[in-house]
Amino acid sequence: MIYDVIVVGGGVAGLMAAIEAKTQTNKVAIITKGNIFKSNSSMASGGINAVLDSNDKEAIQSHINDTYKSSKGLGDLKSITYMCNQASEIISKLISFGVPFDRDEKGDISQRPFGGAGINRTCYVGDKTGSAITQALIKKAKSLGITFLVNRYVLNLTTHEKTISGVTVLRRSDSMVIVHPAKAIVLAGGGYAGIFRGNSTNAQDYTGDLLAVCLRAGLSLKDMEFIQFHPTGIAKTNYLVTEAARGEGGYLINSDGERFVNELETRDKIAKAILEQKQKGHKVFIDLRHLPLEKIETKLPSLYSVAYNQVGVNLSKDLLEIKPVAHYTMGGVETNMTKTKIKGLYACGEMACEGLHGANRLGGNSLLEGTVFGELAGKKALEYSKKTDFLPVDYNYVIKDIENIDKLFEGDTSKNFNAIRISLGNSMFNDVGILRTKESLIRAFDYAKYLRNQSYSLHCINKEKRNNVELVSILELRNALEVAEAIILSAKKRKESRGSHHRKDFPKTDESYSKSILIKEFQKGFFKVELEDKSFLSTVRNLIINKV
Repeated sequence: MIYDVIVVGGGVAGLMAAIEAKTQTNKVAIITKGNIFKSNSSMASGGINAVLDSNDKEAIQSHINDTYKSSKGLGDLKSITYMCNQASEIISKLISFGVPFDRDEKGDISQRPFGGAGINRTCYVGDKTGSAITQALIKKAKSLGITFLVNRYVLNLTTHEKTISGVTVLRRSDSMVIVHPAKAIVLAGGGYAGIFRGNSTNAQDYTGDLLAVCLRAGLSLKDMEFIQFHPTGIAKTNYLVTEAARGEGGYLINSDGERFVNELETRDKIAKAILEQKQKGHKVFIDLRHLPLEKIETKLPSLYSVAYNQVGVNLSKDLLEIKPVAHYTMGGVETNMTKTKIKGLYACGEMACEGLHGANRLGGNSLLEGTVFGELAGKKALEYSKKTDFLPVDYNYVIKDIENIDKLFEGDTSKNFNAIRISLGNSMFNDVGILRTKESLIRAFDYAKYLRNQSYSLHCINKEKRNNVELVSILELRNALEVAEAIILSAKKRKESRGSHHRKDFPKTDESYSKSILIKEFQKGFFKVELEDKSFLSTVRNLIINKV
């Protein structure tokens, strides 16, 4: 089946893109790796930032300033300004789609404080904001007649003369490789924190598949070293303890009952402070016991339920042990207002790097980024699709993918892909986690390279082609290892500490690194890593920082 616009990814960015790209006469499809209700967007619980009064220029400028300040000098002001100015319109659109934002006694949308924010600007639906937005967007997309192609795993892009022509996918129901021609494609596949398996809030299949696809298509990745470790995951299960818990007045205390950090500091500072407590031998807890039970049940109902069901903790009476976990990835495909360097190909949401977050994302900005830039990508894809024709698909792409899949069903293996994934996750967390050194990064790279070589000897033990879980897991592992190498090499290149990137051997921020790092795989297993070539960038940012 051919489509005017194909969107890959079923989170808020992908859904918004598809909705904006759909007209009464064109064909738009959303491709998802799993079912349509599973995405990191649906797990984003705390809220979405917005200045609701579009005429309040001072408040909007405050949002811009807070976002840029959190980026530690690497934010792109054009993108940040666009996002913050679009916020009120996006909230209105989400309301029209049926998102039931919490409201105060006057009927106005309630807004809570979030870390790094100068004022209360985070709109929310209890502590399930992402889920509420996602469900409303799915309902809207279905009402418009958008096609959902679920359980399809994207393998590669097809291009014709540096212009997009389609996408090859693995149909999981029967392991068939098929191609979907399209006039325009929007990639919105989410981040890569799932590579830190066992130490992440992300599901294990969030391994940066589409980033690996883009590397193979010749695109550059940007800011890959910047990975946000959320300060508060449940220690035993990695489940995200929403920042809303601190926004509503929760304390962070150590084993001695001492508060040791400002709970509304930016996430990088809090995560580092918690790690330091743990290195001293302390456990760390979130304390909500001083809050009224009614407030916990009203403002944090999902967390209240999860804490009890997962670890038997009654938040109104007990402390909940927490730890930092890999949560959000600031890096991604290099984009310019959703455009990539392949004509007709756009990227948005967490997998794209617009320069919105720089070295550290401001809490509450992820859902805003997804909706704002998903909308923009959809509009641009629609505009492009109207003025172009379907291009030829080079079936050499398709044949190569078919051959690669066939090889995975041939032969046997003595290696366990699941054990390799867990081993990679632990290596990444220990050596490329909150604190890094040259030695730890070299150790991690050597291990990732070793595992990558091992991954090419893996084969499916189960030869059944119907819904073969092993097949997709092996493909995910290979992509994860490709992306892991990009992360490590970018982190090694940045010889300073900035935002979420802490180098113990380079503990200070170095202004000569006030640029993004770009990485490109020019040959399988061989990367080119370089500082962004913008000679004027550092001077401009320094002037802005002084004002902010």
